[in-house]
Amino acid sequence: MRQLKTDWQAQWVWGNGEASPRNEWRCFRKTFNVGAEGWGAAKISITADSRYALYVNGIKVGRGPVRSWPFEQSYDTYEIGHLLHKGRPNVIGVMVLHFGVSNFYYLRGRGGLLVQVESEREREGHSVVELVTDESWKTSLHLGYDSRSGRMSCQQGFAERMDASAWRADWYLPDYDDSVWDQASIVGAVGIDPWSRLVPRDIPFLTEELVWPVRIESLHQVKPVAWTASIDVRNQMVPDSVNHANPVGFAGYMATVVRTDKAVKAVLGLVQPSTVKGCSVNGEWLDEERYTGVLPERYAEIELKAGDNLILLETTGVDHGRTLQFGIDCDAYFEVVSPLVEAGLDTSPFISIGPFASFEYIDHQESSETLQPYVGYGSSSAGDDRREELEADANPAFKIYVEIRSLSTARDLSRYTDWVRPFPLELVSRDSIFALSVWKKEALAQAVPYPLQQAVIPSMNSAILPRYDDADTEIILDFGREFSGFIQFEVDAAEGTILDFYGYEYMRDGWRQDTFDLDNTLRYTCSEGRQSYTSYVRRGFRYLMVTARNAARAVKMYGVQVQQSNYPIAEIGKFQSSDALLNDIWQISKHTTRLCMEDTFVDCPAYEQVFWVGDSRNEALVNYYVFGATEIVERCLRLVPGSSTQTPLYVDQVPSGWSSVIPNWTFFWALASFEYYEHTGDEVFARDLWPHIRYTLEHYEQKLDDRGLLFIKGWNLLDWAPIDQPNNGVVTHQNMILVKTLRSAAELAKVVGDVEEAAEYEGKALRLSQAINKHLWSEERSAYLDCIHANSRASTVFSMQTQVIAYLCGVAEGERAEQMKIYLFAPPPDFVQIGSPFMSFFYYEALAKMGRIGIDRMITDMRQHFGQMIEYDATTCWEMYPNFAENRANPDMLTRSHCHAWSAAPGYFLGAHVLGVTPADKGWRKVVVAPQPADLQWARGTVPLPQEGRIDVAWRLEEDGRVMRLQVWAPRSVDVEIRIPDGMDGIVERHEV
Repeated sequence: MRQLKTDWQAQWVWGNGEASPRNEWRCFRKTFNVGAEGWGAAKISITADSRYALYVNGIKVGRGPVRSWPFEQSYDTYEIGHLLHKGRPNVIGVMVLHFGVSNFYYLRGRGGLLVQVESEREREGHSVVELVTDESWKTSLHLGYDSRSGRMSCQQGFAERMDASAWRADWYLPDYDDSVWDQASIVGAVGIDPWSRLVPRDIPFLTEELVWPVRIESLHQVKPVAWTASIDVRNQMVPDSVNHANPVGFAGYMATVVRTDKAVKAVLGLVQPSTVKGCSVNGEWLDEERYTGVLPERYAEIELKAGDNLILLETTGVDHGRTLQFGIDCDAYFEVVSPLVEAGLDTSPFISIGPFASFEYIDHQESSETLQPYVGYGSSSAGDDRREELEADANPAFKIYVEIRSLSTARDLSRYTDWVRPFPLELVSRDSIFALSVWKKEALAQAVPYPLQQAVIPSMNSAILPRYDDADTEIILDFGREFSGFIQFEVDAAEGTILDFYGYEYMRDGWRQDTFDLDNTLRYTCSEGRQSYTSYVRRGFRYLMVTARNAARAVKMYGVQVQQSNYPIAEIGKFQSSDALLNDIWQISKHTTRLCMEDTFVDCPAYEQVFWVGDSRNEALVNYYVFGATEIVERCLRLVPGSSTQTPLYVDQVPSGWSSVIPNWTFFWALASFEYYEHTGDEVFARDLWPHIRYTLEHYEQKLDDRGLLFIKGWNLLDWAPIDQPNNGVVTHQNMILVKTLRSAAELAKVVGDVEEAAEYEGKALRLSQAINKHLWSEERSAYLDCIHANSRASTVFSMQTQVIAYLCGVAEGERAEQMKIYLFAPPPDFVQIGSPFMSFFYYEALAKMGRIGIDRMITDMRQHFGQMIEYDATTCWEMYPNFAENRANPDMLTRSHCHAWSAAPGYFLGAHVLGVTPADKGWRKVVVAPQPADLQWARGTVPLPQEGRIDVAWRLEEDGRVMRLQVWAPRSVDVEIRIPDGMDGIVERHEV
């Protein structure tokens, strides 16, 4: 659904000051009159860098834009004629959030807003441009938003901190007085950098559906720790890192001073340590045994003397943008101040010392080992001496690095002024809401009064939060399922009351899985009286912790909801069977896929919200069977070649500031492009994408070594499991998937009419397959080895992942293929086992190739692995299986993300193979219905068709399983071939609709 193009006359505008400010929230207004005759069907076209929310006469019209490359900036067009008032003033209000830093779904540009309004009052056959962004627009910083809030994660933007008492909520209404606002500044005309080309939105607008919690899970009386902060160490140590999202390595320190009136005990908390390797207090380094807490949390009891205490933190390692969540708790009064005597009001309490070395870490081509002078909490003196001897020649500054480690007072810093820089305020938040939510001085559980449950009931009643002397009130809301969208609430509270919101995915038996590396929080400071707020920042969660602090009177809560937002889909697909467990598994697969469909497919709605290219191939197949949406798939596939400005090998997540390549993800993109053509029959798409597929494959071919094998330095990933997949060398599964990709490219070449090139790609696939069988097969183990390392050492690791891919990609033939089938049914215990549902997708594809016996094994595996998720009350599919130590920090942590669409395989396979509905021609003009019952007695369901209509199937086994009664409903335009399983008789009913 690509919108009509706009003939732009508007100009880009912004406010005075910095071109690309960090985490800036800026409001724009334009007041205008509409004559008594009206403007007819007026429309507004809008885009902004980085995100906007649009209001017309106080009505929220929409959010945007969709993620895009800055050189192909997307814009939106809305109908607004029905919102305009005739004969009196109207106002357009726009909130623009500019990130000011690159992340995994945004490349840093500069602040900008572009708006144009047109009407149907035709003049010489053309619509009339009624208003545009120019210097007549008014603008102001939104003073309620705290630009010092910390990063949510390395993948995303910033956490949200809103003070309603500092800014009027009616700023976008017609009667608001904007006379003190500034005039907007002209940035330039359409076509300027970085937005050199504008393209209309190519997908429908996302949904916003109000969802209430199902219950209050718990109530606690809590006491917060005394002092916390979120600190951006990465941007301080490597200031230029705001311009990209690549990991950076550095070696250095940060320091602060804790000032007390008397000697006292305190607790130092590294709630999320980031790159902190160790800490010292007044020159005494804290040994490992001094720390408590389950990783990544680290807490240490320390002794503070009267006066100034120097806290030194060693910050050395590779940082992708993980915020340091830091805190200090003490019963006595203390201050956290800068170690610099001359520190001004515009600097924070922290300084950095260094970095003494730094580098940018791209495509897994550098080693973080070169930046680990001290690893762990409290290195031994022997280790220190050895490292000094090893590193001194390589890094002349290493001697200074070692000296600084012994500092005991802030006065000692005077010898190292060339290395010291104050942390600017913008890199240190006023509080860490994440740390306050995770680390509490005291938490006393209370029984939940029944009237408090009114907070989750849509009614006119309010719930009154209990109020405790000298303590805060914490409730946890359970939404029943995971959701993804925007927090909304309405309360009545005293001015200055603080409401902290923290969303997370999983809890069980009193244990909560905190979202480390994701600051999934919102702080709202109340104005006086009854008020409501809707967040501008998307979050994914099932549970929502709400903590009321500093309440001068009782807080009345009229409701907390989430505006569930996703790609607009109808739930066309269905699946039911005689097995209730499989039905539940299909349902969580459907819900997972829905939550991971935004303006692109995303890996997960909580931690990242990133379009990972390889993940989306499997997500697209699930979507075809559950929802039948195609525009989102096309959009995802067309976005990928934009990364050619970063690398001809194409980036693994787009559009992104991280220049990272996973070769398999590029190959999956090429496979998905051909699968999209097969699904839709869209030859225009095939012709458009073919040059890009050919381009990247040509560059991958340059990585073939003398043996004819793909030998590449990169992120050579397939599964989260301890398989041997080094970042430099010949990785077997990668070579095999390239074989399948080359064969797919040959088929696509035929579609576009390039027969000679098709033959060339078939030959390339054959030669690579032969090279794999020659060099990567172990006769001793009758299996394919995982890799050949860069030093020519053959791997001694054998994995199920490699054997599965060998069979799936058709590399194993003859006796070797038969051996792979044995492994698929009986994995050798010393082979690395499958570690994620993502890898299970390929395992299931391989089993499906084997026919009925393979489907039986698939169903057994689904019950085992996905059934475990159901056992733990999962409402969405986990990112990983809890099989390996690599997958969890402690036994309670079953997975990282509890909602990950690369894991939703059952949504595809149950429809394709248990219902048995598969296409037999491009565009589904011919369909095969061939159910595989496994051990089920009956199944029924629906599979969407790509253009129109659907296939409904119902089958039931009768007469002790000897007869299948099968009913099929399909459009009369579709040629349906029906196949009864071998060995059964069939009673078939074919219905045309």
